Amino acid sequence: MQKKLYVGNLPYNTTDDDLREFFASAGTVVSASVITDKFSGRSKGFGFVEMSADDEAQKAIEKFNGSDMGGRSITVNEARPPRERGNDFGGKRGGRGDFGGGDNF
Repeated sequence: MQKKLYVGNLPYNTTDDDLREFFASAGTVVSASVITDKFSGRSKGFGFVEMSADDEAQKAIEKFNGSDMGGRSITVNEARPPRERGNDFGGKRGGRGDFGGGDNF
């Protein structure tokens, strides 16, 4: 079964291909992606690597967590599932466009 890994503290110039090549020595890399800011396109300094098997993912964690990549000590661990995000129409955001004030016409 495929296992997704979180990789943090990446050098900001790391590309998807760099990440894929770096993790290839631990096993088969299914996918590798560096997360970028949607407005500037610049790296946010972390990414995700998906390994083809659980044992390869564990090997990658043991081999690379705390190791040096481009002068930075990277963090590698099992990725947590994404949190559910609520919609923008309620909850803690004020619901119906709550701008304060009252009914003082």
